[in-house]
Amino acid sequence: MKPTSSRAARRLSKKAAAGGPPTLAALDARITRAKIKGLTTPLEDRAKRILRSYLQTAQTYGMPVTDVIAEMGNGEASRRLGAAVRDEILKTPPDAVRKAACSDGCAFCCILSGGEGGLITQAEAKTLHTALSPLQGQPDGRAWHKNACPALDPETQSCRVYDARPMICRSFLSTDAEACRQNAEGGTEQGAGLLGSHLDYLAVHALCRQVLKGITQVHSYSLAAVAAGAVAGDDAETSLANARHKPSALDTACRDGANAASA
Repeated sequence: MKPTSSRAARRLSKKAAAGGPPTLAALDARITRAKIKGLTTPLEDRAKRILRSYLQTAQTYGMPVTDVIAEMGNGEASRRLGAAVRDEILKTPPDAVRKAACSDGCAFCCILSGGEGGLITQAEAKTLHTALSPLQGQPDGRAWHKNACPALDPETQSCRVYDARPMICRSFLSTDAEACRQNAEGGTEQGAGLLGSHLDYLAVHALCRQVLKGITQVHSYSLAAVAAGAVAGDDAETSLANARHKPSALDTACRDGANAASA
């Protein structure tokens, strides 16, 4: 696992000298002590149960602790766990899923009026960059709408890297396409939202950041900035560096997600 900063490198070096990375049991103990900003105790406890299930699975399959730390750090663990919760929800679809108005080419949710496009993890950012890089220089979604996601095809308004889309894209749905159109132009219509599994994904990622303090850094990134960098021809390192959030962005996303879930 490659440290994400010189400070993290020094800390890992010290831990290696003291006998290597922490054990899975030590990570579990860190989960007990961790606190997630922006979440109520029930939501925090749920995130802890979900992350513990990941550690238990890792132990069952003999996964090296260095790999566990790497997946927790780059967001692959939170993505995988969020997807698992999403799959469970879809086994008995709620009304919002059964009545979803979403269809191919209906891309109003891909007009990124806030400029961010949503929070994504390092693993998702790298996957998105890899998928979009071969399309650099081609007309993108911004040729259709100035604030559209660069991953869109400007003619069909379909995602050109659908299989590489991050959790924020997989979690969004709406029961009213017209409401989405109005909201894309600055409205506040009802009908659109995120599956509850997205809050679990955010909470687990925030929890991983707390658990891995002093071991490695856990970042989040702007979807829009990663996509824009990829189609502009920036390499992955440059694109991710330009798209990296301040730490407070993850706290804000958790708080906003929790408020939306309780509304």
